[in-house]
Amino acid sequence: MTSHRTSQTMKPATAAKKLEVYLPATPAEFQEGVVTRAELNALQTDPPQWLRDLRRDGPHPRPVVAARLGVSIAGLARGGVTEALTTEQIEALRNDPPEWLERERATQAEVRKEADRVREKQEKREKKEKDAARHDVPTTRSRK
Repeated sequence: MTSHRTSQTMKPATAAKKLEVYLPATPAEFQEGVVTRAELNALQTDPPQWLRDLRRDGPHPRPVVAARLGVSIAGLARGGVTEALTTEQIEALRNDPPEWLERERATQAEVRKEADRVREKQEKREKKEKDAARHDVPTTRSRK
């Protein structure tokens, strides 16, 4: 008995997310069809002009907007940005940042700082445990 391999397909919304483009801005044939894994790979390795234009000029989905502005998606929402933005709109915000953007960037910087602190603490703990295991020394004191 032979097995037939079927192509893995995905909805246009999933493909757009993987391509980091805003689905409503894609061509109708992209929005209305399904995308195979091979087609997605082809779009990523040799993007057609419409994809290059979308990536360059937008409109961009919220994760891309948030990354370009250096804030979280929730920070965008708190700032009142709920729609996709073009590259031009993002640049305007970056060149003349409103108060909410400055505040969200500061919040994001604190989040990153805390994540770094937690990661360093975890790395030190793991190193201590590894060193203790290598020397066969218990990591905690036992009570007698």
